[in-house]
Amino acid sequence: MVSQVELQQRILESLNSAVLLFDESMRLKYVNPAAEKLFSVSARHLLNQPYQALIQESADLQFQLEDALQSGRPFTRHEVSLDLGNDNHVVVDFTAEPLIEPGYATEILVELHSVDRLLRISRDEKQHAQQQATQKILRGLAHEIKNPLGGLRGAAQLLERQLDSEDLKEYTQVIIDEADRLQTLVNRILGPNNLPNKRDTNIHHVLEHIRSLLLAEGKSNVSIVRDYDPSIPELQADPDQLIQAFLNITRNAYQALDEGGTITLRTRIECKYTLGKQRYDLVARIEIIDNGPGIPEDILDKVFFPMVTGRAEGTGLGLSIAQSLIQQHDGLIEVISMPGGTVFTVLLPI
Repeated sequence: MVSQVELQQRILESLNSAVLLFDESMRLKYVNPAAEKLFSVSARHLLNQPYQALIQESADLQFQLEDALQSGRPFTRHEVSLDLGNDNHVVVDFTAEPLIEPGYATEILVELHSVDRLLRISRDEKQHAQQQATQKILRGLAHEIKNPLGGLRGAAQLLERQLDSEDLKEYTQVIIDEADRLQTLVNRILGPNNLPNKRDTNIHHVLEHIRSLLLAEGKSNVSIVRDYDPSIPELQADPDQLIQAFLNITRNAYQALDEGGTITLRTRIECKYTLGKQRYDLVARIEIIDNGPGIPEDILDKVFFPMVTGRAEGTGLGLSIAQSLIQQHDGLIEVISMPGGTVFTVLLPI
């Protein structure tokens, strides 16, 4: 028969929330498996560590915990950003409950419920909805532009046939060429309209092809570093469309490194990951990292919209097309940028 203590132990170990027990001196006495996963460190290395060594840059929280120990009053804070060390940043709901037993020193039980996934899902759904709304508006505008363009081009061709002067025909040819250019621009703004021809695709073959294309452009002051996870299985994807998407992203990074720098192509596996509203057993995470000047803050939230660019010579279509291509593969693109570095993360279901 299972004892009460054993039952409580099983319950704690089965929780998805991280549970940590600190003694009166704020040293860790217990962690459950969810906490080990959150910190990416085993319990053996966590136990007996002081609070400030485990959770950095949270002096206000430490003060609240010490106050809770003294007063016996529990507290909860929502969507707290914590630095757990080793570049491990999480957003959690933070609950602290003092454990007061007569004859025993007061301990405090901390529960960390990660809300990163919920926030990311909400952000991804919002981004997807914005993209869909933008595409709908653009298709309406494209329809209104294409019709008069076709009429303009046809009229110029008819007029050209009636002209005897070659000098005058040059002007009609200018009209035809500009109409064609605008037609091409409208088509590019609308993005790809071909369904992907999915087949077994090695993501590293795609990235190596991209690397070869960039090296052929001959920037000697830009190095391209590979950090691949060779265990990633093949994807069901259209390799040509993936090449186009990744080339658009990496070329942006390449062009941003005018003064030289490094681009890192990194691949990793994510387990039990949600993209949109679908949860996948395995997801490929591909990161394009550069140490350039970063994306201007005023356009960071809009970089995937057509015609948005931080470069005077840019068209602002590359990232919009890349996002459309990745979405056709049920994937997502995310970006984090600050002065000194930008990370584009592409997530693709396996």
